[in-house]
Amino acid sequence: MQTLLPLAEQVAILLKQRRETISIAESSTGGLVSAALLSVPGASAYFLGGAVVYTRKAREVLMNLPREAVAGIRSGSESYALLLARTASQRLSANWGLAETGAAGPTGTPYGDAGHSCIAIAGMAEEAITIETGNADRLENMRAFASAALELLQRHLSR
Repeated sequence: MQTLLPLAEQVAILLKQRRETISIAESSTGGLVSAALLSVPGASAYFLGGAVVYTRKAREVLMNLPREAVAGIRSGSESYALLLARTASQRLSANWGLAETGAAGPTGTPYGDAGHSCIAIAGMAEEAITIETGNADRLENMRAFASAALELLQRHLSR
């Protein structure tokens, strides 16, 4: 968590300066992105909410995305991450939505090997990226994915 705090602080400053808000939908990061952003004092000014969307049931209940809404979209893909980011933003009326979906390890999944994550932001701009760590260490991957998510958001907020 300590490695994520400097990034979260920078993102928090930018969101506060811009008077913008964010909502999060994360999967293999297990809530690390939300925890990092919430660790910054004054988070209620920019953080509207977050969900760990780790299962199909969570996607349906927390994001209101039934199976039909994701038909033909692989869950470990940039298009799925972008759909989650858009949905997170829309459901809470946030300026920004940030989503992460992947496989932290140590084993892979049907849609991606361990160390694979797709991260997306939606709001004033949209972008989706894929991270491949080449690592099977679950905790290391979780930190790497969370860091990449915060870096992506920071890059767009700094524009």
